[in-house]
Amino acid sequence: MRPNKHMQYALDLASKAKDEPGTLPYAAVVVLEDNIIGEGINQAPRLFDPTSHGEVEAIKDACRRLQTTDLSGAIIYTTAEPCSMCVSTMILTNISKLVYAADWQDSTDFMATMAADQPSLKRRYNVVQLREQVALPPEKRDMLVERMGAKEAISIFKAFANSRK
Repeated sequence: MRPNKHMQYALDLASKAKDEPGTLPYAAVVVLEDNIIGEGINQAPRLFDPTSHGEVEAIKDACRRLQTTDLSGAIIYTTAEPCSMCVSTMILTNISKLVYAADWQDSTDFMATMAADQPSLKRRYNVVQLREQVALPPEKRDMLVERMGAKEAISIFKAFANSRK
């Protein structure tokens, strides 16, 4: 299927990344009522920020512009199938629809090629493996986990809630 104007805009943003140092060719736009309300590109290498994915940047831009964290009714157009972090951000902001271009395998292949020249881009998991890790209870993930301070944290939560009544 040919890209519509919003996907084409996201693709154009991703294409520009090849000329911008410290970016990767992943981009997204958030659209509400046929208007672009947020846009973003992957700036993780430039910002030394692993959360700077195109989707997260576009969502943050939309939230700032609208002064809300509720993007109900919005559609996100992204140049690649999003990772678990990006999907979680979409869910947390109530985005209604996801439209993507390249799939997880296309992105995995691209990143593997890039990692050959730039070891900092090497990833432990592809998108599917990341989804599997995120879905596991903390103690079953590959990452070591320890829990402490629960009583104190819960006390802070309760004090905060009580101060807002």
